[in-house]
Amino acid sequence: MTTSPANKRVPPEMKKGPQQNTLMVSYLIHHLRVFIASLGDLSRHPMATLMTTAVIAIALALPAGLYLALNNISGLSAGWDGSTQISLFLHTKVSEKKAQKFASRLRLHKEIDKVKLISKDQGLEQFRKISGFGGALEFLDDNPLPIVLVVQPVVDPQRPDKISHLVKQLEEEKLVELAQLDVQWVKRLYSLLEIAHRGIWIVGSLLGLAVLLVIGNTIRLDIQNRRAEIEVAKLIGASNAFIRRPFLYTGLWYGLIGGFMAWLLTAVSLSFLEGPVQKLAVLYHSTFRLSGLEGDHILVLIGISCGLGLLGSWLAVGRHLSEIEPS
Repeated sequence: MTTSPANKRVPPEMKKGPQQNTLMVSYLIHHLRVFIASLGDLSRHPMATLMTTAVIAIALALPAGLYLALNNISGLSAGWDGSTQISLFLHTKVSEKKAQKFASRLRLHKEIDKVKLISKDQGLEQFRKISGFGGALEFLDDNPLPIVLVVQPVVDPQRPDKISHLVKQLEEEKLVELAQLDVQWVKRLYSLLEIAHRGIWIVGSLLGLAVLLVIGNTIRLDIQNRRAEIEVAKLIGASNAFIRRPFLYTGLWYGLIGGFMAWLLTAVSLSFLEGPVQKLAVLYHSTFRLSGLEGDHILVLIGISCGLGLLGSWLAVGRHLSEIEPS
C-alpha cells in the first residue's frame, strides 16, 4: 500500500523554519524601530540632549587629548634615542686594523645599531678644533689619543637599563680601556613618560565614571518622567526587557553622539595647536608635526563612549525600573 504525498509526515523543524524566520525578522524590525524612535525622542528635546552629550564629549575629549599629547611626545623622544651613544676608548697600542675587526664584530651584536670608528688622526683633528690648542699640539712627538669607537645602541623604551648592561659587557672586552655613557637622562625621560601614561589611565577612568553617572542620572530622570507610561505597559503585560529596550538605545545614542563630539573637540584643539608647534619646530630645524587620532583610535573612542552609554543606562534602568509597579 503506497502513501500519497499528502499523507507523508513533515518533520517539525521544517514546519517551524518559516515561522522562526518571520519571528527573527519581526524581532529585528522592532529593534530598528525602537532604535530610530529613541533618536526621535532625543531630537524633541534638543537643548537637553546637547547639554548632556556636550558633558560626555568634554569628559572623553580630555583623556583623548592627553593621550595624543603623550603619543606625540613619545614620537618626538624616539628621535632622541639616536643621540644615545657609547664611547669606547681603546688601548693606545691597539692598531687601526684590529679596531676595524673589533668594530665589524660589534656591528653583529643584536643590541647595537651602528658603530663608527674615529682614528687617532681624526680624534686629534677634532680635539684641535674644539680645544683651541692647535699651536701647542704641533710640538707633540706622537699622537697620544686612542682610537675611539662610537657605538649607537638599540634603545628599548620599556627597558632603558639594558644599555647599562651593554656598557658593562663592552668594558670587559680586552681592547677596550674605557667605556662612557650618560644614560641617566634616558631613564628619567622614560620614567616620566611612564608616570604620564599611568596618569592618563587614572584620569580616563575617573572621567569614564563621571560619564556613567551623567548618563545614569539622565536615564533615571527619563524613567521618572515616563512613570505612568511604564505602569500602563506593565498592566497590559509588557515584559521588563520590552520596557528596558528604549532606555538602553537612548543611552547608546548619548554615547554615540558624545563620542563623535569628543573626536571633533580633539581634532579642533589639535588644529589650533598645529600652527604654533610647526613654527617652534622650524626654529629648531625639525620636521616634527603633530599627529592626530587615526582611524582605529577614533573607533576605539566612539566604541568606549557607546559602551559607557549602554552600561550607564543598563545600571539606571535595572535599579529604577523594578521600583515602578502598577498600583
